[in-house]
Order: sequence, then C-alpha cells, then structure tokens
Amino acid sequence: MALSRVERFVVLLLRLVSRACLAVLGLLPAPAPPRAASPAPARAVPPPRSALLLLPARELARRLRLRQVKCVEVVETYIERIREVNPLINAVVKDRFEDALQEARQVDRLLAEGRIDDSLEKYPFLGVPFTVKEAFSLHGMPNTSGLVKRRCVIANTDAIVVGRMKQAGAIPLGVTNCSELCMWFESSNNVYGRTSNPYNLQHIAGGSSGGEGSVLAAACSVIGVGSDIGGSIRMPAFFNGVFGHKPTTGVVPNDGQFPIAQGVRRSFLCTGPMCRYAEDLEPMLRVMAGPEVHKLKLDENVSLEKIKFFCMDHDGGSMFVYPVEKEILQAQKKVVEHLESDLGVQVQRVSIHKMKYSFQIWSAMMSSQDSDGTEAQCFTELLGDHGKPVWPLWELLKWLVGMSSHTLPAIALGLTERVMKLSPSINAKLVSMGKSLQAEMETLLGPDGVLLYPPHPTVAPRHHYPICMPFNFAYTAIFNVLGLPVTQCPLGLSSEGLPLGIQLVAASYNDRLTLAVARYLEEAFGGWVPPGKA
Repeated sequence: MALSRVERFVVLLLRLVSRACLAVLGLLPAPAPPRAASPAPARAVPPPRSALLLLPARELARRLRLRQVKCVEVVETYIERIREVNPLINAVVKDRFEDALQEARQVDRLLAEGRIDDSLEKYPFLGVPFTVKEAFSLHGMPNTSGLVKRRCVIANTDAIVVGRMKQAGAIPLGVTNCSELCMWFESSNNVYGRTSNPYNLQHIAGGSSGGEGSVLAAACSVIGVGSDIGGSIRMPAFFNGVFGHKPTTGVVPNDGQFPIAQGVRRSFLCTGPMCRYAEDLEPMLRVMAGPEVHKLKLDENVSLEKIKFFCMDHDGGSMFVYPVEKEILQAQKKVVEHLESDLGVQVQRVSIHKMKYSFQIWSAMMSSQDSDGTEAQCFTELLGDHGKPVWPLWELLKWLVGMSSHTLPAIALGLTERVMKLSPSINAKLVSMGKSLQAEMETLLGPDGVLLYPPHPTVAPRHHYPICMPFNFAYTAIFNVLGLPVTQCPLGLSSEGLPLGIQLVAASYNDRLTLAVARYLEEAFGGWVPPGKA
C-alpha cells in the first residue's frame, strides 16, 4: 500500500516542525566527536544498598507473613531510597509517606496479633510497597495526567485496579510522572517537569508510564500500576530494563484514570502490571483482573518445549520509523539461539507484510468510529479539558515564544490529528487492513504461539530527541489495536549501559504463554540489572 500524499505531508510536516523547534532550543544533535576523544561518563543513579530493595514482591510478602522482617522497616527502606534518588530522576511526583508508614504499622500489629493467617490467597501483597501512575485515581493524590488545567484536581476515590491492589494488602507510596495526557513516549509535562532514566540521566524514561519505569528500575518501588494505549507500559519497561505486561484487551478494568477512553479507544487502552521481577507479573495480573482473570486460564501448566516460537526482526521497512539498532537485533538473536539450543525448539522467522503499516493502522483505528457510531474524542478537546478545544497551530506559535501551557509533543499530536482526518477513504482502508492483520496474527499464533518482536527501534534516546523520531512507538502501538497480550522482557544492557529487551506476543487470552517465557528469559539472561553498578 503506497503512502498517500496526506501521509507524506504528515511525515514531512512533523519532521520539519520538530527540527525547527529543536533548533530554536539549541537541542539538535551535536556533531560526532573525533574517534580519539573518549566519551563523557554516563551519570546514573547510585546502586541500591539495602538487601530489602532487591527482593521480589512475592518474597517480601512471604517474609512479612513469617515476621522475618517488619513492614515498617520495608516501607522506611523504600522511602529512604526514594528520597535518595528521586531528586535525580523526578519519578515520584507526590508521595504519601506518612500514610504509608501508618498503614505499615497496622500490618505489623495485625501480624503480631495473629489476625491474618499464613495464606497468601486473600492478601497476596500484604505489606508490600507499590507505586501508581499519576493518571490513575489514588485517594488523596493529584490526578492531572500532566495537564496544567487540572493541577488542582485531587482524587477522592481509588481507580478499580488501585483499590484491588490495596485490598490485596499492598501499600501505595505515591504517584509517578507521565506525559501530558498520556500520549507521548517521553514523560515530561508542565505540571511536574521531566523524568529521567536511572541508567543515564541524560536519557528518557519513556512514556507515558515513564515515572513507573524509572522508579522501578531505580529500586524505589518493586511493583507498579501502568496503562498502555500505544506502548505506554512496554516502552518505559524497555527503556528502564524492567518487566511490563499489556494484558489481553478487556480483562483488566480501565475505570478511574484520566483521560477516560471513549469509543473504540476503550478496546485499545489496557491497564497492566509493571515490576522488576518476572515472578510478580502473574500475581499482580490476578489481582488487577479480579473476576475476569478466569478468561486467561493462568492455572493451566505451560510447557515451554511445546510453544511454537516465531521471530520478526523489524516491521518490514516503514518510512515512518527508524531502522532497528544492531544491538537490539543482536539481543533478539541471542534469545532465538538460546531457545533453540536449550529447549530444542525451532524458531520460525516470519515476515508479516502489513506490519510495515503499523503507524498508519494504529492512527486510523484510534480515530475510527465504534460499532455504535460513537467517535473517539479529539485530542484537542482533551487538551481543553471540558472547555474550548485547543487550536494546535495557535498553541505552536505560543509555544515558540514561551506562552503555551502545553508541551510540544501534545501540540504536534493535535496538528497530526487534524491532518489525518483529511483522508477518510484512506483511513477506512487502513482500518480494514488492521482487522485483516488481527485475523492473520490470531491464526499464526493460535493457542500455543509466541512471537518475538523488537520493542522499539532504538534504546532509550536522549531527552527531547523523540520529537525527531515521533513515530517509533509504532513497534508497540500496533499490538494495542490488535488486542493481543504482550510482555516486555529485559535482556541486559547495551554497550552504552542502557537496557535492551524484547516483546513477547501471544494470541488473545494466552497471556500465560508470554508470562511463562518472560520468567524463563529472566533466568537465562538475568532480568533487571541494578543501575549504577558499573
């Protein structure tokens, strides 16, 4: 399918706008230094010192129940770690430390009095600290999603998944940063500022759940709640070297977050777990899904040797995205080689032609009508937050002179949305292509298939640089509109000391396959690597 004139115009327009804006700010890439010059040392956060910070959530819960450690000690250790490194990464934007300590004391009292049995079934995360993306309602905490007009909004209730985590015994420490209205892959906004990558503070933490990715990787939290409509769990998990899972569509409730998905976007937005250790993904998913968890058949045994593995190195060469970097391809190749040598399976290489149009398909499906004719809410209306829709061209002019309350990526997205609506016939063809691709993927993967696919063309880029590569999120976004479950799995560090990783994709409701493979790859490749060790 050839690119339309409108699509070519969108690519050219955004590239010109982004380069011009970066030039204004003096943020264009500097010329490469001479080969003889040694690179400046990367600045990472200091490594965690306490052994309590290095335990999975399930193990923490076990030790707390056996009274091998006090809940107050665990919570105090995490609070101390946040106070140590949050000034560097700006991930936790509002804490509730006093409330968390009070809840920890209550847990210790209940355990000391024997009022809670040793079973993990009812309270699987009793006393375990966790963090929440600021876009979710957490009682008493701000709920702005980085929008200046909402800076005074305080949640008076809990989002469903947050409430379920609290009912499971987990103790929230605070809320974490996101991009403006959760629609960009750098977590930066005009309410809280910018979040940095703990492996190199000059690089991004991703978005929109970038605060969660950063806080987990920096050992300031062990489990967290994120959301994903275009890769917002998986990109931060990749950039920060942690685990993240986008569940099958419709299993985990999205209620209680802002913006509220409307129309077809209700089928594309997914709430899911983020964590440092693969073993915590499944118990988190069980809690978050609640009564709908039966659809995933998580109790069924998974035999890795019987999984049909497929591998795809890139999207086929879309002009919208950058080529996949060599080190990411090498990491994926090592996974393939390990699966074949250790499990005795044959990994089948596939080339799915329609994946080349991932960005176009995602964009068209995101703006399409629901089955009942309901249209998705315009991004410019969301920026106005129940007021007058924002005029993106005017906001761009205001931004250039420092007068706009919105971020450049949000303004650029508003411009893109306007232009894409100029070709309804092409959008209809792309929606049809997306539905065809969904059927093709479901048939390929079947009840026992897992696809290995890059999470992004590059490792975590430097701050501001995503505006020069705005469509690279297509590598994750395509799976939102296809409704497939995807687990993001870390694979060590690159030569620059930045995390590498891989996406594990299965057919609908086969989340247990990707979760099992993630646990296997963690054991084989080491999983999360504490930052600052080198």
